[in-house]
Amino acid sequence: MSKNTIDTNLYEHFSFKIDHGQEPLRIDKFLMSRIENATRNKIQQAIKEGNIFVNDLKVKSNYKVKPKDIIRVLMDHPPYESTLVPEKIPLEIIYEDKSVIVLNKKAGMVVHPGHGNYSGTLANALIYHFKNLPKNSNNRPGLVHRIDKDTSGLLVVAKNQKSMTNLAKQFFLKKSKRIYHTLVWGDVKSNSGTIEGNLVRNPKNRLQMIVDNEANNGKHAITNYEILEKFRYVTYLKCKLDTGRTHQLRVHLKYIGHTIFNDERYNGNIILKGTTFSKYRQFIDNCFKICNRQALHAKTLGFFHPETNKWLEFDSEIPDDMSQVIDKWRKYSRN
Repeated sequence: MSKNTIDTNLYEHFSFKIDHGQEPLRIDKFLMSRIENATRNKIQQAIKEGNIFVNDLKVKSNYKVKPKDIIRVLMDHPPYESTLVPEKIPLEIIYEDKSVIVLNKKAGMVVHPGHGNYSGTLANALIYHFKNLPKNSNNRPGLVHRIDKDTSGLLVVAKNQKSMTNLAKQFFLKKSKRIYHTLVWGDVKSNSGTIEGNLVRNPKNRLQMIVDNEANNGKHAITNYEILEKFRYVTYLKCKLDTGRTHQLRVHLKYIGHTIFNDERYNGNIILKGTTFSKYRQFIDNCFKICNRQALHAKTLGFFHPETNKWLEFDSEIPDDMSQVIDKWRKYSRN
């Protein structure tokens, strides 16, 4: 076997087929925009160790990707989800019976393992605290739905296969209830509204989603919102999901010109509205330090119990970091 060809003992972790319109771009820069939490140093180290292949051949860091290239990231160990390790991580359980668990996830906890997050996830905690959880279609224990790492709030977990199937169907048929509270940039004009827009991967940055209603492969998404309070340069909203797509709220709100406050991935971590006064910039910086993540919380969750068909609805408190920032804005707008 040639030293540049693929070792059959390696496991595939990522695979990308380059679009026809791709301009020449160094492979390390390309992979940084495609793999979550991947740094340039990590990618260059993987290339140096011979873990990255283009068209089944090893490449160097200065290789420039081109249309129709097939990039594969291969490791000597299987994807982490197939070797999930139980970890004694405390969970805030709101409700539990023989069929379901409802828990309140803290901001900063990843729901399931992925590149750069191989431990400390909710999935690691679940298999420590609960035995024989059913697997979803992605081989993840008990997980019916997910929320982003830096989003806090309520999640339901299935404890058996019947519950998994039933709850997944409810989410698919829009029978569940999911309400989020969020702080967004700008003065939202309408007291309430509905946002519709197909969501697709951003071709320029695969870690982002965008609205593209012309895309044939886009996933239809519907978000309803209502103003809770207005603070001049930011607005506090309640949002109800009709669908549950990746980054749906974050993308839909940006689409209508109201990016979520301190949402780094969608540029909400810079001053988007307000004044140029230095005191204002200092105020924003202080807010960012208090709530150092997107100001988004999954506050309310409702569903029909998979065994009894009784409607269950749960509510959670706004976390302290968001509450403090909302209160700061409330006082600022009064002055």
